[in-house]
Amino acid sequence: MRSMLVIGAGRFGQNLAIKLAELHNEVMLVDVDEEAVQKLEPFVTRVQIGDCMDKDVLAELGVRNFDICFVCISDNFQSSMEITSLLKELGATYVVAKSDREIQADLLKKIGADDVISPERDMARRTAVRYSAKGAFDYIELSPEYAIMEIEAPNDWNGQSVRELNVRTRHRVNVIGIRDEKHILPLINADHVFKAGEHIIVAGEQRDILRMMGKKL
Repeated sequence: MRSMLVIGAGRFGQNLAIKLAELHNEVMLVDVDEEAVQKLEPFVTRVQIGDCMDKDVLAELGVRNFDICFVCISDNFQSSMEITSLLKELGATYVVAKSDREIQADLLKKIGADDVISPERDMARRTAVRYSAKGAFDYIELSPEYAIMEIEAPNDWNGQSVRELNVRTRHRVNVIGIRDEKHILPLINADHVFKAGEHIIVAGEQRDILRMMGKKL
């Protein structure tokens, strides 16, 4: 179990805090908005009402004791910068800050953020890939070149196994899982025979995955 501090109870901060708690982490949520904080109290380990722009407030939280501190301020980039800087000054082990633009990400890293996340940018990329390629159902970007995608198995794979198709050599793509209704099951058997319309999870270079799907590049 890891200890997480989430600063900011906006929409992103709320969803992050709840999911972190669901994953059995100890989560403390802090915001100046009393109503927003109290609404999340049943879902997280602890809540605190306070202005994290105040160094004394952050110091009282004991930021050194958290494995990760998330700065999730949505509407005030100046506040994000100051809180990120104060967290590092107070000895926070690892700080993840939210940004909306590339230039913001660069600035946050320069003042000490260990990682910067851009949810809107990432979702936009994910949506673009998903709807550009027919038969793509989900997409996770690992780097500008590599991704994991949930796709429909190509029609000509029906009735053949991973071994017979020699997917890795022919397409430079790894089949790492199969979706079974609501669940994703790891694919550990090269003798798995594909079915028509089956959803598979593949990993590799984005261009190789799209090419395998018949998407012209």
